[in-house]
Amino acid sequence: MKKTIEGIAIRKLKKNVDERGVLCEIVRRDWSIFKAFAMAYFSITYPGVVRAWHCHPKRRQEDFFCVVQGMAKLVVYDQREHSSTRGMINEFFIGEDNMILLKIPGECWHGFQAIGTKPVILINFPSELYDYDDPDEERLPPDTDKIPYNWRLIPWLKHG
Repeated sequence: MKKTIEGIAIRKLKKNVDERGVLCEIVRRDWSIFKAFAMAYFSITYPGVVRAWHCHPKRRQEDFFCVVQGMAKLVVYDQREHSSTRGMINEFFIGEDNMILLKIPGECWHGFQAIGTKPVILINFPSELYDYDDPDEERLPPDTDKIPYNWRLIPWLKHG
């Protein structure tokens, strides 16, 4: 397996399937992947759309992503000066076909692209509450020169 960026953690999730449907635990306080989370939210992203780049440098909020519908290519770039994996990029394919909870260090740039034919429903359990008056978030466009990654964007999908 390829080396992962320092601070990233992956928890494989188990889908319990029977004649009624599917049940899948997403977070539990007794899992070692996190101590606690501050809130939860979901987003819906249409196929092909890229939501990138952002990071949380002030309060170092950790994100805990889980895709419950569709598939996403999630990319993390480590620009942290103190990190042993500085300059490294990781790609993760998460969603219905690979159910995981992915912990992303707050200071790392990250984003995702909805791949396949279904909209992606992503649930995040961030470690910090969103502060409307002082957001802990920096953003860059998907095609920035500051991150050495090519999303292979279709011109009309450049901003997400």
